[in-house]
Amino acid sequence: MSDPTPSRRPAPDALTAVSLVLLAALAGLLLWPLLTGAPAPSPALVGGLLLLRLGVQVLRARHDPRLRRPASWALDLLLIALIFNVASRQPAP
Repeated sequence: MSDPTPSRRPAPDALTAVSLVLLAALAGLLLWPLLTGAPAPSPALVGGLLLLRLGVQVLRARHDPRLRRPASWALDLLLIALIFNVASRQPAP
């Protein structure tokens, strides 16, 4: 007979949880101005959060070789560079 209790999925490791928290914070930061009409967040803040998340992704890949995605990392770096380029072109307040 089969086991009556369903098997549970293992909890995510600490780096996965940090990555998800950073992604949720970034999503909230970008959605808040759309929902409330508040001013947009600083591009430097958005770029910094993306850079931090990229670092976490690279650390995760060091622990699990299946998570190595260099093309994705290159695309992330390109996006971050574009965000910092926009931030550098904004006039000073």
